[in-house]
Amino acid sequence: MKIALYQPDIAGNVGTILRLSACLGVPCAIIEPCGFPFSDKALKRAGMDYAEAVDVQRFGDWDAFAQSAKEEGRRIALMSSRGSKSLYETEFMASDILLFGSESTGVPDNVHAASDLRIRIPMQAGFRSLNVAVSAGIALSEALRQTGQLPMEKTP
Repeated sequence: MKIALYQPDIAGNVGTILRLSACLGVPCAIIEPCGFPFSDKALKRAGMDYAEAVDVQRFGDWDAFAQSAKEEGRRIALMSSRGSKSLYETEFMASDILLFGSESTGVPDNVHAASDLRIRIPMQAGFRSLNVAVSAGIALSEALRQTGQLPMEKTP
């Protein structure tokens, strides 16, 4: 399992998602350009020291990322308010990449079309979307649960 962020706009959200990735043991791909300088200082507030524990891959553009996913034999599962399938009706595979669009614009039509799965998180009528970091937590937890990849809790 892997998380990928398409041209993220907000450093705090990226930091939060890197913290999520560290805590759940999942690598994170960043598809550039970012809407902020990608630096330790920009990410430190939300990611704290957890960001240092994440395997972060950076890609210069969509084409480089898509080629890497293809070479690794991974499906790209786009989380989108325009998704055709509910998160809870989706059957995940352990090698899936959960792709999240930028906070301001989501993903362009070519990225939407190129994704293997287009998934939405069900929510109350009248609301457009969840925060990207919240969406990542919900979707990643469900995908890891389904594929038996959730970290094991240690009993005291």
